[in-house]
Amino acid sequence: MALIATCATTAFAADPKPDAVVKTRSIEARVFLDDRIKAEAALAADCLTEARKWLDKNAAEAAASRKEDPQLFKGGGWDFERKYAIRSVVADRYVSLLRNDYMDTHGAHPNSDVNTILWDKAEGKRISIRPFFTETADNGPTMKAMVKAVIASLKIEKKKRDTSETAPDEWFKGVEPSLLRIGAVTLAPSTEAGKSSGLTFHYPPYAVGPYAEGEYVAFVPWETLKSYLTAEGVRVFGGARPKGDADEPQ
Repeated sequence: MALIATCATTAFAADPKPDAVVKTRSIEARVFLDDRIKAEAALAADCLTEARKWLDKNAAEAAASRKEDPQLFKGGGWDFERKYAIRSVVADRYVSLLRNDYMDTHGAHPNSDVNTILWDKAEGKRISIRPFFTETADNGPTMKAMVKAVIASLKIEKKKRDTSETAPDEWFKGVEPSLLRIGAVTLAPSTEAGKSSGLTFHYPPYAVGPYAEGEYVAFVPWETLKSYLTAEGVRVFGGARPKGDADEPQ
């Protein structure tokens, strides 16, 4: 028994400490940054500024909900968590981050969300993938080619999960040929050092399939978009997607 207690204590002590937290009668919400983010002062500060706004917003909403219907909180307050993690660093400049949220508001089931951040270390700010493509107009040739490739990838992923019944185009209506509507994007890692093998698009539950199917990740190889690349795009893309990347948590 003493050994079990020691192991449990050790595991508990190893639990990471939140980088930002709010705890009230109505909510407990935590934010975690991975160690690689903490090593980049400007990036860490940017993430924490955003995270604290998220904490304050949800704390206010929880307090208002409790005031309106206290019975909803008989079992305790809401439980929220946000994690920021680096997915790739390309050309020692472009840092892709995943931002994963967990929310339990005592509904039928907890919910989750995923979003992404593309950080330019040289400029010290968030950017989009626009600098890598010659044009990114809504409904333009680049975005149309991107959407076509995304949907093809999603259909493959659905087939792997044996969920072909939810593969009809009805589920993909939200994937639109627009930078703001196509989905949260990261630069995928590559077998070639300092390069990106293409784009990965991240979709939370409900976005392109029923809640039970969970999250989806669509991969678009850089070669598919080769004719639309700028000089900077040509510089940062290359190589292939590392073996196993599709199977790893992203």
